[in-house]
Amino acid sequence: MSSTTALRSLNINNINPHVVEAKYAVRGELAVRSEEYRAKLAKGDTSLPFDKVISANIGNPQQLDQKPITFFRQVLSLLEYPPLLEHEDVLLNQLGYKADVVERARWLLKTVGSVGAYSASAGAPGIKESVAKFIERRDGFPADPKDIYLSAGASSGVNTLLHIICASPNTGVLVPIPQYPLYTASLAVLDAKCVPYYLDESKGWGTDLEAIKGAHKKAVSEGIDVRSIVIINPGNPTGASLSAEDVKAVIDFAAQEKLVVMADEVYQTNVFKGKFHSFKGVLREMQKADPEKYKYVELASLHSVSKGMVGECGHRGGYFELCGFDPEVQEQIYKFVSISLCAPVIGQCLVEMMVNPPQEGSPSYELYKQEWDGIFAGLQKRATALYEAFKEMEGVECDDPQGSMYLFPTIKLSPKAIEAAKKEGRSPDEFYAFRLLDATGVCVVAGSGFGQKEDTLHFRTTFLAPGTEWVGRITKFHSEFMEEFR
Repeated sequence: MSSTTALRSLNINNINPHVVEAKYAVRGELAVRSEEYRAKLAKGDTSLPFDKVISANIGNPQQLDQKPITFFRQVLSLLEYPPLLEHEDVLLNQLGYKADVVERARWLLKTVGSVGAYSASAGAPGIKESVAKFIERRDGFPADPKDIYLSAGASSGVNTLLHIICASPNTGVLVPIPQYPLYTASLAVLDAKCVPYYLDESKGWGTDLEAIKGAHKKAVSEGIDVRSIVIINPGNPTGASLSAEDVKAVIDFAAQEKLVVMADEVYQTNVFKGKFHSFKGVLREMQKADPEKYKYVELASLHSVSKGMVGECGHRGGYFELCGFDPEVQEQIYKFVSISLCAPVIGQCLVEMMVNPPQEGSPSYELYKQEWDGIFAGLQKRATALYEAFKEMEGVECDDPQGSMYLFPTIKLSPKAIEAAKKEGRSPDEFYAFRLLDATGVCVVAGSGFGQKEDTLHFRTTFLAPGTEWVGRITKFHSEFMEEFR
């Protein structure tokens, strides 16, 4: 019983139990402790065995020194303070702004009016048109702006879609394991059923259709109304990019079982190995080949400014596109997003720039391409350095870096370490992650926070932090940890 029960209206025993039940490991106890350490260091505390906290627990690029794209930030500065446009000569001749920056800012201000004003509920019409043109260029098939909803990052879009899909406590959603815990946490809050299906680690964390079919069949046999399947492509936490055949197999199964496909595609530009295949593009090809069979497939595809080389997490910009949804259902989706009025307008403007960046021949293109390519190369270099370090660590196995912003290595711990974890009331991978943080200041996320097969242990780390010194901290800690618990 909470000690505040008799003193206040709210206590831990009478608030929404589904919120209490929800778990979100990415910002859980480990992350809280890392922020406590960061605060201590900021105050000059020298008692810790490290002088810097590395937040490798979350895909937050600019916190880890990824530099913003100059074109994006210059346009934003003009959107936030339009009177600067009255001094175009100063912008161009003294401050290093290019003519296309000024032109884009003027166009966006004409489109949205003011970034301090609400837009239409589903987003500014002109920006939705830019998104539609981007999707058409990417996939080779038309997109309709009326099917596009601008959102406060992809997470807001996920929240909207799950609220619409989850009609009762018996509604089930197929979710990949391991998965980004947004999905399990949101389903817990909605009091709906997570139906887990396991990715195949032996095949680079690919989608295993038989695992999906088995999970679906089991859930249906238990009376669960399975309505949707979530696919994260490229994967989080695994980084895997699905082949076109894998995407086709999922769509085919969704058509057969009448499942809404939720395609989380926020890492679509973070691909080191293989190629990104959008669900929209593959679906349209399948509909072209067999219009009747795939006519009513419902697909919601999500994208965001938070990841990729853009990395503008704090500006909260994203979108989702609907394909094949009943018009009456779309009306209800519009009503739902209207309750929150609109996505942040400055985030909407960043979405427009993400989908419509400087093109070859434009004044800002050379610098834009240099910055984009530099960020991509840096991510790939750090991912490779981390992977090479993991290969040398006792009891650690890791797939080649494939994409997204993460590695998800398997760790094998001794019975002695597992017993020590039990004494602390933690899972073995959590125990390892806490010891790593306490010794090095490097914060990762235990694999149990994403889900994992029984009797396996993992952790997820980003490769966003600059340099490789922190990688050396991990290898040194691991060697000492393995020796201590041998």
